[in-house]
Amino acid sequence: MFVSSSKIFVARLLGLDVFDPLGDRLGRLRDAVVLNRGPRRRALCVGILVEVPGKKRVFLPMTRVQSISSDQVIATGLVNLRRFQQRGAETLAAAELFDRKVTFLDGTGQGFIEDIGLIRQTDGDWAVEEYFVRRGAQGASLRTVRRRGESVLADWNEVVFGDLQEPQGAAQFIENHEDMKPADFADALHEMSSKRRLEVATELQDDRLAEILGELPNRDQVGILSSLDVERAADVLEEMDPDDAADLLSELPETQQESLLQLMEPEEADDVRRLLEYPEGTAGSLMTPVPIILPPEASVADALAAIRREDISPALAAIVYVTRPPLETPTGRYLGLVHFQELLRAAPPEQVGKLVDTDLKPVGDLDDIQEVSRVLASYDLTAVPVINEEKRLVGTVTVDDVLDHLLPDDWRDHSDDAPIRARTRPSPRSPQRAARASGVTPSATGDPDTKRTGSRGSGLWARARSASKSAGDAGTEQQQEVNRGD
Repeated sequence: MFVSSSKIFVARLLGLDVFDPLGDRLGRLRDAVVLNRGPRRRALCVGILVEVPGKKRVFLPMTRVQSISSDQVIATGLVNLRRFQQRGAETLAAAELFDRKVTFLDGTGQGFIEDIGLIRQTDGDWAVEEYFVRRGAQGASLRTVRRRGESVLADWNEVVFGDLQEPQGAAQFIENHEDMKPADFADALHEMSSKRRLEVATELQDDRLAEILGELPNRDQVGILSSLDVERAADVLEEMDPDDAADLLSELPETQQESLLQLMEPEEADDVRRLLEYPEGTAGSLMTPVPIILPPEASVADALAAIRREDISPALAAIVYVTRPPLETPTGRYLGLVHFQELLRAAPPEQVGKLVDTDLKPVGDLDDIQEVSRVLASYDLTAVPVINEEKRLVGTVTVDDVLDHLLPDDWRDHSDDAPIRARTRPSPRSPQRAARASGVTPSATGDPDTKRTGSRGSGLWARARSASKSAGDAGTEQQQEVNRGD
């Protein structure tokens, strides 16, 4: 084994690419796994956590690390492709040790760990040699001004850790992962203990937390939102996409839903309320109510400026919708759409009304998910317009919205040897289940005043179409695995 230095610091390794000896990229280093061996023995770094394609985190033993430099890690031998699960006294350095409180044994006070220094011993093991400690009071939340004390290097036997149940900051972890995509950060958050997950979420900025919440499983979303004070929870919901906020609120009791909606800005709350009215599994329940909308007199230059906005996702930026005023959903009469490629081919002064594609028919807000899926697949679209009975544009359904609905709620948690299967039964939040749970059966005439508890779609039951079976089994890729270790 060749290593560029006999001592390495974990924080400097985070995010490095990991390659095999032939130069093929295996993934990205996300953490180091440390084994606690008691207060009188040095902890050992037994391996690293590598994020491989598919956003799966796998364990790579240090015995298979061939070299470490400032810009890459090279590993050799077989790699266990089974999703990592902590065992016994294993601890994740960045996720669980950074920001832990320690007390100096010389009586000079307390501090908080910012980094961990590892040294390679003569027997080849990597041991924890030093802690980079920030003395004094813990840094304030990243949402406020962060205070920093003196930082020192302390030998492993010069400090003692506080109790595991003590509150722990998360500023260092967030700082080390600030460039991570929301979906990847959500994966890391999901793998943490409930205590640590809430500590990290609490210190995130509202907009960052909103992005990450949309990528988490339902139970994690509810747990985090319920742990926040109601005013901050409302602020975070305002930062979320309306469809994501509606999905999250639909998991909460109606009284809690209403209290949060009351604290949100009226304009943001109105978009979410409209989505909550739609029955589960309809285009209206899946749609985003804030697509790019322009009048027919707008120029191509105006349209290109609209899709360049940083807050617009690639799926939404692919299509501009053209309607009569008003231009906020529900709009005036829907006229058609313009694909972004058509905008790139046209002259900047040309009016978008002359470029409108009227051949692609929109879906209705009460059409079921199968109809939406058929339109997206038939015409190779990333998004499809949604109109109401009055032919007004009320939103757009993007392909990621459809995938989120078709995949099971626990698709992020599936085991490696189990296939991911599409939903084959109604969601627990569907009107049918909600009605049965509350003991109320919808009337045969579809009375819109029928009451149901805890369901998206309480006001539009009369117009809802019956739910259909979802898509068949999703395929799965089998892969050979080996046991952890040499």
